[in-house]
Amino acid sequence: MTNLAGPKMKRRDQKPHFIPGQPDMWAFVLFESLLFTGYFSVYLFSRTQNEELFLQSQADLDLRFGVFNTIVLLLSSWAIARCVQASREGAYRSALTSAFLTVFFGVVFLVAKVVEWVKEIHIGNTFTSDEFFQHYFFLTSIHCLHVLIGFVVLGVVIYRLWSPARRSQEIVETGATYWHTVDFLWVLIFALLYIVR
Repeated sequence: MTNLAGPKMKRRDQKPHFIPGQPDMWAFVLFESLLFTGYFSVYLFSRTQNEELFLQSQADLDLRFGVFNTIVLLLSSWAIARCVQASREGAYRSALTSAFLTVFFGVVFLVAKVVEWVKEIHIGNTFTSDEFFQHYFFLTSIHCLHVLIGFVVLGVVIYRLWSPARRSQEIVETGATYWHTVDFLWVLIFALLYIVR
């Protein structure tokens, strides 16, 4: 009994660890993280220089939009994680369903963000209003651009999952890595724009 357990444990220990997805995507994630870290630093520095203005302008944001969008993107992360897991298990129909669900949550996020922009512009808060709203519109616009690119990435994932001849776990993992990055960046943007006081 002991002899049988030993080799099994040894083989399990020798199983190679891997980073999901393509290395190029991880290089992109690192680049994006550094880029946004630099911009977040600029935002925080600007805030310390004009704290009263930032607090007054920040009060015009509707926290409910920020919370709603954060929940929606976290649900999208959950959906793409389910897609990856289902694909690993060979449950491709379930993986496709989860991929489409991810797209759905992404669309909900974009619609809610546009509604929020319209609301802010309607009350007179535009890109040229003050320094806070310059940061607000720039950060949220850049993030929405990343979401739109994410739809292309998810489209590739769905296309590859659709046919047995095109299926690639590496592509699924790469797409999920990008989408998780988009979600992670939003959480940081949400904290900076809506929460930090």
